[in-house]
Amino acid sequence: MAFVKFEEVSLAYEEGGALAIKDISLSVQQNEFIAVVGPSGCGKSTLMKLVSGLSEPTSGYVYIDGRQIGGPQKCIGMAFQASNLLPWRTTLENVMLPLEIVQPYRSQLRRKRKEFEAMAMELIERVGLKGWEHKYPWELSGGMQQRASICRALIHKPQLLMLDEPFGALDAFTREELWCMLQDLWQEQPFTVILVTHDLREAVFLADTVYVMSKGPGQILVKRDIAIERPRTLAVTYSEPFAAQVHVLREHIGSIRKS
Repeated sequence: MAFVKFEEVSLAYEEGGALAIKDISLSVQQNEFIAVVGPSGCGKSTLMKLVSGLSEPTSGYVYIDGRQIGGPQKCIGMAFQASNLLPWRTTLENVMLPLEIVQPYRSQLRRKRKEFEAMAMELIERVGLKGWEHKYPWELSGGMQQRASICRALIHKPQLLMLDEPFGALDAFTREELWCMLQDLWQEQPFTVILVTHDLREAVFLADTVYVMSKGPGQILVKRDIAIERPRTLAVTYSEPFAAQVHVLREHIGSIRKS
């Protein structure tokens, strides 16, 4: 059974209005890493809202772990292009925020605070932020802020991680460094990932499967399996198989823009 499943899903944000996405059907297996690419306005972020339960489909059905989605989902962690760290909280306090909100951690926080702090510190250390746990967001670089944001998205051990252009605002060097960090986290303790990105190299480096969406109303035009051995190092991005995958995706995007 697919962990995330769309069955003929369409959505219009206003009754009788234009569709944002149309007739989307796709399945994401447990612990699979997928990426969704396409031109601006194709409905990539709409897919995220549907999976997270922040929007309801106009028609069709969305399921997580065999259950139809109805409202916000606790089993999801999310990270966006803006890190959205709370400026009055330290790195450690920001990372621990979901433990104050999501059950069963919320009800256990007072009794298990030391244990939860140790859990957060372990994650902070794994992403290279040891020594920065008591710093505030304004004291961190953009890359550090995104590392903290991803820690915050993972601290409550979600079954599904949703990433909406998480590295889009970073320089190329930092972006590639964080690709490797995310891949390492995912391989150490697998979880299902849906990544929305405009970066075709990022999609090919990180994903098992890449979906290409059409211009609005967004539809799935292409499903491409990325048969590149893991773990992937940055050296693979200069290889012929990697370049070929990116080239095929770029051709699909190019033909969409011309249509």
